[in-house]
Parts: sequence; structure tokens; C-alpha cells
Amino acid sequence: MLPDPVALHYFGVPAYVYLWGLTVISFSVFGRRVLRHVRVLFRARPENRWDHIGKRLGFVATHVLGQRRLLDEPLIGAAHLVIFWAFVAYAITFFWSLVRGLVPALSIPYPDEVQWVAFCVQGLGVLGLMALAVAAVRRYVFTPASLERSWDATIILLLIAIVLLSSLGSAGFRASATAGTESPPVGRFLAASFAALGVSRSQAAVLSLWTWWIHLTTVLGFLAYLPYSKHLHLLASPFSVFFASLEPGKMPPTSEGASRLEEFTWRELFSGLACAECGRCDRACPSVASGDSLSPKELIHQVKEFVLRWSESAPGANGKNFLGSMVLPDDLWVCATCGSCMEVCPVFNEHIPLLIEMRRKLVSQGDVEPRLQEAFTNLARYGNSFGQSERKRAVWTQGLEFKPKDARKEPVQWLWYLGEYACYHPALQGITRSLARTLRAAGVDYGILYEAERNSGNDVRRVGEEGLFQLLRQKNISALEQAHFNNLVTTDPHVYNTLKNEYPELNHGRHVISHYTELLATLFERGQLRAARRLPYRVTYHDPCYLGRYNGVYDPPRMVLKALGVELVEMARTRRHSFCCGGGGGRVWMEEIGEAHSRPSENRMREAASLDGVQFLVVTCPKDYVMFTDALKTTGLEGKLIVKDLGELVEEAIAA
Repeated sequence: MLPDPVALHYFGVPAYVYLWGLTVISFSVFGRRVLRHVRVLFRARPENRWDHIGKRLGFVATHVLGQRRLLDEPLIGAAHLVIFWAFVAYAITFFWSLVRGLVPALSIPYPDEVQWVAFCVQGLGVLGLMALAVAAVRRYVFTPASLERSWDATIILLLIAIVLLSSLGSAGFRASATAGTESPPVGRFLAASFAALGVSRSQAAVLSLWTWWIHLTTVLGFLAYLPYSKHLHLLASPFSVFFASLEPGKMPPTSEGASRLEEFTWRELFSGLACAECGRCDRACPSVASGDSLSPKELIHQVKEFVLRWSESAPGANGKNFLGSMVLPDDLWVCATCGSCMEVCPVFNEHIPLLIEMRRKLVSQGDVEPRLQEAFTNLARYGNSFGQSERKRAVWTQGLEFKPKDARKEPVQWLWYLGEYACYHPALQGITRSLARTLRAAGVDYGILYEAERNSGNDVRRVGEEGLFQLLRQKNISALEQAHFNNLVTTDPHVYNTLKNEYPELNHGRHVISHYTELLATLFERGQLRAARRLPYRVTYHDPCYLGRYNGVYDPPRMVLKALGVELVEMARTRRHSFCCGGGGGRVWMEEIGEAHSRPSENRMREAASLDGVQFLVVTCPKDYVMFTDALKTTGLEGKLIVKDLGELVEEAIAA
């Protein structure tokens, strides 16, 4: 039987005394750093993230224990899952061994003396080393964009490898020294390997003690180093997932914007500490793909640096503003708020609320470009960004053979809230009339608000003009209160998102709020709409950000396409991974940024055109239509592909 590692004496001092010293140093260094971070977070604005505890624990089970988002990339996702569970197992057995070593009088065995525990830990150790090799090859050989080859990452990989190897080595030497036939298979294999190398039983006994001490001191060193390294996320990410927004599209708490530490919420700052710097957000971001200056990964990294700077400063010290000193104002306007960064973030960091807080600050200071300021002026004066008279909002109806009902004057089943692009943009008015005729043919009882409708404020709010959003919402609610309707339908996903999620007056069960694709899918399902013939087209479909990622509406448009009989060919980036057109978040009101060959809309158009035999790119968002038809011209793809709104195809099929 091997001696107890802490029962021995070194230089006349019991081994457990050394273990106590190492433990106190490690936990003191660790605790001091973590406490400094916590103090910084307490200086930030409060934000309640303690609601729906059960749902939050479910998030932890799915996204921490199950690593679901990481599995979107199967190979490295599976490797990370194995490393995670190996880490969990080794953390548990480490604390078990530590307690047993610190208190020798405890009459409990070490974890490697319990057969089933040793079996699990050794198995996970082998799998963990294999997964670690996969991670290392990916990082240093097949390096994805935005994944850094930093010394810090190398140190962490080496520390994890030493932890696993020292534990396995200790098990093997222990099995060799005791000739234990009851050792798990991994231990027996290692013992046989050491014996083949000429390691005697007495040498194995000494080496088992050395590897035991190497294992514990490495873990204690790892613990002390962790809050100082980029892998602080190992500690912070489970909390980041637990405190994730249960409504990912929800706006940050109303404020006048943020630039200084005290103006951000603690959750916004915590994103920096939880960031794994894996680069997934950058690889999904249309701005990064376009070569623009904004990087969601770098934004969160700068938040981390901001928090660290405050952590290391004396209490009460005054630091510089975050906005302007660490993040440039021009970078904030590049974002289209498509949500792709937040959709793929494995630790549920919240890039967009953070960015909007800073946009609010710039707007409050009047620091906006002329075209955006012009849009604000038009929206405040006319209720639309086109600067058109309210009386022209229904000019699109002049091409119809009938006059849509005025929901303010007579009751209707469905109130059609069109959105300004469907009303005012010349290229879209024909599409709006097409849908109007289709709804009439299906026997839908609908009406519109005519000149009383105004911009819903979705993009206004996302460029940071909270006051203007509140004004628009107030006027729209007043108009809706004068109308007589049961349910709402809209053409624009941006309008849909705002009416559904940001007009609380509508969201108490009084009204069903639908996108027109949902209504069309229901009409086909009920038989109120039927295709007179199958359309002989090969098409692809673009999922709008505010319909898909923000609200989870993926199937209804595809159900309609199926009812039309077309052949649908999906793009590589589809559904929740759909690539943004670049027109959201107020970008459609701003100067175009980036070279013509790299704009998000053109990137997407090339992707659609690369599909064999596809004739149409089908869209269900007015802004998508505008952005993609323009991209057709600038990419030289006119004649190869046609942009079609889904409503146009429906009218063609039923009219035939």
C-alpha cells in the first residue's frame, strides 16, 4: 500500500503544512482578483436578472452542461464538450483530494482509491487529451478567422494538458507500484507501459507521489492564474448564461446612454469578463465580412479591458470615458443590429444592447451624421423617414380596383399596418398592391389606418433616439385606439418586431400580431387560398433578421412556398444563421460604408446566385427587397437572378 502523500515529512515539516501554504496563497490571489471585479460591477447601474429562476437554470443545463451553441460547429463543439466535462470531473476530484489532504484526520479515501470514480476520471482524462489535441490543431494549424494564437491561450492549453497528464501519470504509477489488478483499464495500461520502459515498483511509488503533487500544485497555480487570464470565462461564463436575457431582442433599460462606468449596467460590463474570445461573433457578423471597422469581438474585449482598468485602479479613482477613448464613435454606426453575434455567442454576451447604450449617448450629444439627422427630422415632422406628407401614405391604393377599408371608420377583422417602405417606396408600391389583391381574393376582412399610421420606431430606437421612439409609439397607440379591429398584420418584419415586443399596450391578449407570411400560411392551410397551378420555379429564400432571429418565424414563409409548388433550395446561411442584408439598425438611413464588392447585401446576393439553377431570391421584408435589388445592379448579376417578394409569387399562383 502506498503512503499517504500528506503524511510524509519534507525537511522535517509535515507535507500537509506545505499544502496548506500553497492553498492559502492560491485562494488569496484568486479571491483578491475576483473581489476587485465584483466591486467594479457593483459600481455599474443595477439591472434585475433574477427573474424566472427555473428557466435560467434550464438555460444553464442546455448551454453550459450541454454546450448546445458550440455544437453548431460539430468537431470543435464535441471537443469542447469533452474538455468541459473532463474539467468538471477533475475539478470535483481536485477539491476532494484537497480537502482530504488538508485534513489528514478525515477517514475518507482519495478519489483515485474509489474504483468507479477512478474509472470515470481516467476515461475522461484520455478523452480530454484527445479533445485538447483537436483544439490545439484547430487553433495553431487550421486557425479560423478571429481566433487568436496568443501566449495566454497556449499557457492555458499547456496547464490543462499538465493537469490531465499528471493525474493519469499518478494513476498509472500507483497501479504499477501496487501491481493493482483492480485498477481501471487506463491505469492498468499505463502501468504495463511503465513496466515495459523499465520503471520498477519502488520507482513507480516515488513517481506516483511526485505526480500527485505536480497535479495539485498545477491546479492551484491554474486557479490563481485564471482571473488574470483570457480564460476568466471558465469562471464567468456559467453566470453569463444564467443571467442571459430571456428576451434576446429586448432593448436595454431606458437611459440617456452610457459612456462612463456608472452609466452601463452591471450585465453589460459582465459581458467582457465572460467573453471566451472565440471569434464566433466576428465570423457571423456582416460588418466584419464587409471589411468594416466594427468587430463585435473587439467591442466586448474593450469592455473587458475597461473593467480590468477599473479593477486595478484605486477606489474612487476617475477613469476616462469608455466611448471615445476605447471605442470610436464611428464604429458604433456600422452595426445593422441583425443579432447574428448574439445568436452564436456561446456565453450569451449581449453586444447589441451595449452598442445601443452608446448610440443613445451620441444622440443625446447630437453626434450623428447629417443623413441620420435628416431622417430624425422627417420622422418627427411627418411620421416617416421619406419626408413625405402623411396624406400620401395611401397613394399606393390608387392603382387598386377597390378601396381598402378605413379601420378608423368601420370595424375590420385585420388591421394591416404596412410600414413606411411598403407605402412610400416606388419600387414597393406594386408589391403592396399585389398583397392587397391577394388578401381580398382570400376573403380577408382588413383595413388600414391611411394617414394616421406612422413609422413604428423599430430602427429609430436602435439608433439610440429613445425620445423620438416614445413619441412615435404614443402617436401610433392613439391611432390604434381609434381603430376598430381584432388582429394586426404587417408587411415589415421591423414593424412586426416592434408592435409585438415593444408596444406593451397591444400585448395583453387583446390582439394577435402576425407577419403577412404567417397570415398567408394560415390562409393556404384553411383553403381560403389555393394555387391555381404549381409555379415551375427554382428559388431560394432569405430569412429576414427581425422575422427570424428576433422572433423565430422560419416555417410560415417556407409553408407558403411549398403551397405554391416551387422548388426551394436553401442557402448555406439560413434560418437562425441567415446573413443580414445590412439595412437594419438605421443603416438604411446612413451613408454606405465599405467597398461596393464587400457590402452585406452584395455578399448575400452572390451567395444566392451561386446556387445552381436558382431563378429567384424570395424576400419577405421591404428593406431586403430594396437592398437586394440595388445589389443586383452593383454586382452585375442582373439577368442571372431576380429578387421577388413572396406576395408577388402568391398572386401569380392564385391568379393563374
